[in-house]
Amino acid sequence: MFQHRSGPWVRSLLGLLLGLLMWVALVGVAHAEGVELNQISTARTEEGLELSFSTRFELPPAAEEALKKGVPIYFTAEAAVLRYRWYWRDARATRVNRTWRLAWQPLTRQFKVSTGGLNQGYASLSEALTALRGVSGWRIAELKDIEDEGRYYVEFSYRLDTSQLPRPMQIGLGSPQGWGLALERNLTLNPDFSIRSLASQ
Repeated sequence: MFQHRSGPWVRSLLGLLLGLLMWVALVGVAHAEGVELNQISTARTEEGLELSFSTRFELPPAAEEALKKGVPIYFTAEAAVLRYRWYWRDARATRVNRTWRLAWQPLTRQFKVSTGGLNQGYASLSEALTALRGVSGWRIAELKDIEDEGRYYVEFSYRLDTSQLPRPMQIGLGSPQGWGLALERNLTLNPDFSIRSLASQ
């Protein structure tokens, strides 16, 4: 009797779950903690495959307090280009990362952002954060790394990198509480290497 009454409800639930799983498979895998992805795009150029993105977030109070006490904090973006393979695990064509170092300079009363050997000072924290919330024309693959006949996707992540904090702040904590800023996204590429869908935003 109970099985008979619950049957249609169970079938409806299973149908809903199956539909949800299919939707996730179509739009790609996404995870975000305190970070919103405003824009992301890819383009194939004569130099290779380039990625541009911008994010929106606010610095956690714990991180801002540590920063103003002289502790530099780091943000890291990572991108891996992978080729779909039906017969084996997907092949990774390339993997790159970019790191921004944000520090408070008490003598000049400026926030300093450093990346790739470049340094820039900013009068306010909001200006400094704007400078590290995204990048334009970041080359993530060389032409030799990608093949026209292959089907590719990009694994992209952006996070407040707590692994680069001073060791005393990490011991026994794993990831310091109140420092959660992270974004992960899988992006399928069209044959022309543009992003297929942004529905997962």
